[in-house]
Amino acid sequence: MSIVLYDLAGADPDLRFSPYCWRTRFALAHKGLPVETVPWRFTDGAVIAFSGQGKVPVIQDAGKVVSDSWAIADYLEEQAPTPTLFGGPTGRAHASFVNAWADSILVGAIARFIVRDLLDIIDSKDVDYFRSSREARFGATLEAVQAGREDRVAAFRDLLLPVRLHLRKHQWLGGAAPSYADHIVAGTLMWPYCASRFELLEANDPVAQWQGRMLDLYGGLGRAAKRA
Repeated sequence: MSIVLYDLAGADPDLRFSPYCWRTRFALAHKGLPVETVPWRFTDGAVIAFSGQGKVPVIQDAGKVVSDSWAIADYLEEQAPTPTLFGGPTGRAHASFVNAWADSILVGAIARFIVRDLLDIIDSKDVDYFRSSREARFGATLEAVQAGREDRVAAFRDLLLPVRLHLRKHQWLGGAAPSYADHIVAGTLMWPYCASRFELLEANDPVAQWQGRMLDLYGGLGRAAKRA
């Protein structure tokens, strides 16, 4: 029986662009677990009824409901220990640090380059909610937040220096093999990859080369993703 994943979609139901849902999609693929994805949109109330909260990713597995990408990774590791996402307690702590960095630094940095682009791909019924909620969050119009991105992208690339230095010595963030740390960062980068045509990375960047390897994993799961 497949796990059911509620996954953020655009107006096109095949365009899945959530950084958190992509972390879960990579984790499920890493485990080799069958999954059925259900498109969800910002103003849908469906997940609230059975999960008690209104955000995705949410999975249903044999009557069990789990929300939040980190909690889902923990659940999958407990239910299907091999192949491992973490490689033990030390790997879990490493991934926890990467998760905190991605959530507190990387997601917000990326948003300032693509937040207006997102308005062009989401369902029409979500547009008013998305604009008002994000403009309240940023204290500016979406157009103003995204303005001048060509002049700001070099600073964003500098932000990735710790990742770049690691990848100059290791093929994966997990070392010799991909781990949930890879899924966290790659999942986050799937957000701009799917939702925007603005290039955040230079082709010769070790981070871009690692992203290419991530796109090709799991039968090309990321590579096959619908793009804006």
